[in-house]
Amino acid sequence: MTRAIAARGERDDDHIPDKDFTMINKAVLPVAGFGTRCLPASKAIPKEMITIVDRPVIQYVVQEAVAAGIRDIVLVTHGSKGAIENHFDKHFELEASLEAKGKHELLEELRSIVPGDVNIISVRQSEPLGLGHAVLCARPVIGDDQPFAVLLPDVLVDDDGLERNDLAGMLDAFDRTGRAQLMVEEVPRELVYKYGIVDTGGEIPAPGESRPLSGVVEKPPVAQAPSNLAVIGRYALPGSIFPLLAETPPGAGNEIQLTDAIETLRRQQGVDAWRMRGKTYDCGHQLGYLEAILAYGRRHARYGEGFRELLARYAGEE
Repeated sequence: MTRAIAARGERDDDHIPDKDFTMINKAVLPVAGFGTRCLPASKAIPKEMITIVDRPVIQYVVQEAVAAGIRDIVLVTHGSKGAIENHFDKHFELEASLEAKGKHELLEELRSIVPGDVNIISVRQSEPLGLGHAVLCARPVIGDDQPFAVLLPDVLVDDDGLERNDLAGMLDAFDRTGRAQLMVEEVPRELVYKYGIVDTGGEIPAPGESRPLSGVVEKPPVAQAPSNLAVIGRYALPGSIFPLLAETPPGAGNEIQLTDAIETLRRQQGVDAWRMRGKTYDCGHQLGYLEAILAYGRRHARYGEGFRELLARYAGEE
């Protein structure tokens, strides 16, 4: 617990409620899906292993979790996703080869993919029964009395310029209130029909703040949208969500939907919408993936300068 508090930054004790609570230091990453939105690139490799500049998407998401104080990463995976597990495992032969060749900088990069105090745990989702079912597969690892985060690996949350990343801010909101949190992002009003849009009863939270959730409307018509705040795939949830998931019947697409269980939780305990400060990139969509490459490539420590030169050259050819 001390490690997680240190990673998120010190807080004034006056802001901590007079109740028992548990800091979130576990995260569930559902990675068992087939990645049909990324075909044909994802036909033979997991969509989560498609690279942004010099590392796979999944590594950015794990690093986001670690930066927020998470120390147990639970991958809900599938038999075809062994490359993900291998990426976070130690590769003795490769490391020995790099050391023998004196490639110490590259060796250190490989060894730092997962810090020594972080655990990568894999569980299998035997059938593709929906996001809610994927989260439920982590129940034996998390338990019903421990809160946890859920991070969808399709989405990169860019924390460039922030002192602490948005996930850490949302986890702090859970720690203060004990209420589940859904991270939301402001999107252009004319595009709300593409997203799950939250209803906060007209009280729009400022960036870095949360408001009680009245509901979520999936892909509403523009004129009927209750706000322009979209759910972006980051959740802070109590362990009590697991019994609700276990009792949730199949919904849309004949799959167990996480949003259905969250709605039940909202009615029972309350759920908040936490508004992020950074920016997201939907890497499950080709244009979102290309935008992520532009954003991360331009400021990359090693390749940024050369990449910016390439961008200027191609811009001059238009």
